[in-house]
Amino acid sequence: MKIIDAQGAILGRLSAKLAKALLKGEKIIVVNAEQAIMTGSMDNIYAKYKQRLDRSDRGNPTKGPHFPRTPDKLFKRTVRGMLNYRTERGKRALDNLKVYIGTPTEYQEKTEKHDIRPPRTDYVTISELCQELGWRDRT
Repeated sequence: MKIIDAQGAILGRLSAKLAKALLKGEKIIVVNAEQAIMTGSMDNIYAKYKQRLDRSDRGNPTKGPHFPRTPDKLFKRTVRGMLNYRTERGKRALDNLKVYIGTPTEYQEKTEKHDIRPPRTDYVTISELCQELGWRDRT
């Protein structure tokens, strides 16, 4: 079982690595999911995610697709997009992924830190994006 700290990691790159590891059968726990980053300007990233969120509001809002607003679910949805989650193998792989906001006390000692340098471009954390989309942090 791997415990990975997502603080400062670029969301897409980390998700791709996690998807490969999950398909090999590894169990992975991601902590500090809200501190992962997406490169680009806030306006462009927000517009892209807001468009996805608005798809469920048209017509009948009880029908899908439903898009998450919380950082842990948004992170897991990103990894899911890199898996073939409709097959049995993809479902098993996704079941082996646990994502947490913050760091639970039982995982504080065991987390793997990555040597990550901050990007030279603009970036947005998942927490900032989710707050723009309507998530309210209750911690």
